[in-house]
Amino acid sequence: MISKAEGKQKTIAGEVSLTGVGLHTGKNVTLTFKPAEENTGMFFKRVDLEGQPIIEANADYVVNTQRGTNLEKMGVHIQTSEHVLAACVGLGIYNICIELDASEPPIMDGSSKFFVEALEKAGVVEQDACREEYVVTEVISYVDENSGSEIMLMPSDEYQLTTMVDFGTKILGTQNASIKSISEFKDEISDSRTFSFLHEIEMLLEHGLIKGGDLNNAIVYVDKELSPETMDKLREAFNKDSISVKPNGILDNLTLHHPNEAARHKLLDVIGDLALVGMPIKGKVIANKPGHYVNTQFAKKLKKIIKLEKRNNVPQFDLSKPPVKDVNEIMAMLPHRSPFLLVDKILEITDTGVIGLKNVTMNEPFFVGHFPGAPVMPGVLQVEAMAQTGGILVLSTVPDPENYLTYFMKIDNVRFKQQVVPGDTLIFKLDLLSPIRRGICHMQGSAYVNGKLVSEAELMAQIVKVKKD
Repeated sequence: MISKAEGKQKTIAGEVSLTGVGLHTGKNVTLTFKPAEENTGMFFKRVDLEGQPIIEANADYVVNTQRGTNLEKMGVHIQTSEHVLAACVGLGIYNICIELDASEPPIMDGSSKFFVEALEKAGVVEQDACREEYVVTEVISYVDENSGSEIMLMPSDEYQLTTMVDFGTKILGTQNASIKSISEFKDEISDSRTFSFLHEIEMLLEHGLIKGGDLNNAIVYVDKELSPETMDKLREAFNKDSISVKPNGILDNLTLHHPNEAARHKLLDVIGDLALVGMPIKGKVIANKPGHYVNTQFAKKLKKIIKLEKRNNVPQFDLSKPPVKDVNEIMAMLPHRSPFLLVDKILEITDTGVIGLKNVTMNEPFFVGHFPGAPVMPGVLQVEAMAQTGGILVLSTVPDPENYLTYFMKIDNVRFKQQVVPGDTLIFKLDLLSPIRRGICHMQGSAYVNGKLVSEAELMAQIVKVKKD
């Protein structure tokens, strides 16, 4: 279920940049982290392209998982997004702009370490808005029958992860890695570098798919005998005078940070890929033989579950109990009167939201002409009723609400799901998308009938004090 978490949303205090080479493109690239507004989420911006298009970190945009998690929106690509996103999640940052002047972030050393350091240099700061998280209440799983990979998500008091990998080779067999809290990411996981097997490196070099690789940004496990011809290719590709194999079976010039660095990097990848869900997770992930494909398929499944829960997040109330505000108290706050007063009761009001009710009867004046013989409540009046309910919230922040009027500033993302007819009881739920500032209220509104979503809209309104002669 979706729940308000302890703590606030986070972004960074200022801009910070890193420069490096894209692993697969071989192109020099500059990445700049920039602060983002509350409720914005994580998104990439391609500043090298006309119009500087934006691609949100969204599982729905995953188009390819070969050698990394690759996103595409409207023909614009982002390659190998996972290491950057893992760094953001590891520090609890969910509102951030990631600017790139190429399609791929710099590989750096093949881990998230340098991204974490850059973000901390910029300064992680709390914002005013409360943080939402997805609280796992039952086991959710995904199995890839072809590979035998499986991801399971179960209830837990914190975001925990365990990865179990089995590469089926003598040089790199079974490994496990775990963290009991996402707060352990920086110290335990962020410096774990990407890795590959020699036979994969040979194939990638032959197809020109690893132009930015060297022995400083990828661990290479030697799973076959090195021929003189292969040695020459590797020396040329990695720009080294000599290359040899260490006793632990990896190419030289690198020392493992952890004995189970491969499993830790797989855990890093899981965190980065599940960032595409777009919301912090409160639950335990157990991933057996994870990979970008199974990770992102699971992220898509979880995102659909969250979307469905958001739509069906119907407020539950005992309607026989006295309301927080009855119609007379509502009229004392709102300037609206019959036939344009469209809220009968306020059932709940908090600092960040309000819930109202309207009983729809055949006596409503709009049914006379909409439609004779088949009465349906106009959608625009459903939105107006949401706005009036939200008006109660914003007017409750001033000591003399009777001296203010509420005006629409903007309506976005309006959707109508079902007809509202005589006899229906409408429940309106309005939640702040950002704190009220200067009398401006930005809200997400939803209307329900019989436990089903009938309409929704994003509303912005402002209260203005009435000028008296």
